[in-house]
Amino acid sequence: MALLTILEFPDPRLRTKAVAIAPAAVSEPAFQQLLDDMFETMYEAPGIGLAASQVDVHQRFMVIDISEEKNTPMVFINPEILAKDGEEVCQEGCLSVPNIFADVTRAANIRVRAHDRKGEAFELDADGLLAVCIQHEMDHLDGKLFVDYLSPLKREMVKKKLAKAAREKAAA
Repeated sequence: MALLTILEFPDPRLRTKAVAIAPAAVSEPAFQQLLDDMFETMYEAPGIGLAASQVDVHQRFMVIDISEEKNTPMVFINPEILAKDGEEVCQEGCLSVPNIFADVTRAANIRVRAHDRKGEAFELDADGLLAVCIQHEMDHLDGKLFVDYLSPLKREMVKKKLAKAAREKAAA
């Protein structure tokens, strides 16, 4: 397995809309290895979700594991939200926007349809952290980031804070 590079805001590649994966590609060894590498990258970061777009692979899939023990990996290939209900405000962070957290309003309950790691179709009702994580990662697949939910002023402050952190890191 290998750690992948996570793109960071404001990298324009994060704005790319991902394309659907052909069902035949799911069983390819290279795709299965990419899934393993994404899980390893997500766990190392550490995070609870990682969309392919964040590692510069612009295909519609993501990996998630919201368990404390990091032993419940989930793969969502070509996910689509079938239904949304309610509203919930949750403080979100993002591996592509390091050390920045903000309140985001999302649907409290969702029903999602996707394919799993083996290419098997499934539907899932999600709420709480899982619902937030699925919606957050699906935004990535559409070229959207959680900072897009912020006011333009706050978004500009985030850009400046990340640029300053990058300069300090480069100087160290």
